[in-house]
Amino acid sequence: MKFAIVIEKDEDGYYVVKVPSLPGCHTQAKSLDELMERVKEAIELYLEVKKNVEDGEFIGVQVVEVKTG
Repeated sequence: MKFAIVIEKDEDGYYVVKVPSLPGCHTQAKSLDELMERVKEAIELYLEVKKNVEDGEFIGVQVVEVKTG
């Protein structure tokens, strides 16, 4: 499978990559070579987790109230 990625460089000098077609799939590294390795791993893990979640049974959504202060 092929995925388009977006690469940016942050203010600390890290390369940051996002995978727009996989919400929440992102990683960072100091070098582009390391970044490419990490993004492949991130995509593989994302797809593995997604598959496991899809195999589960949906129970429902609830609202939880938490008192603060």
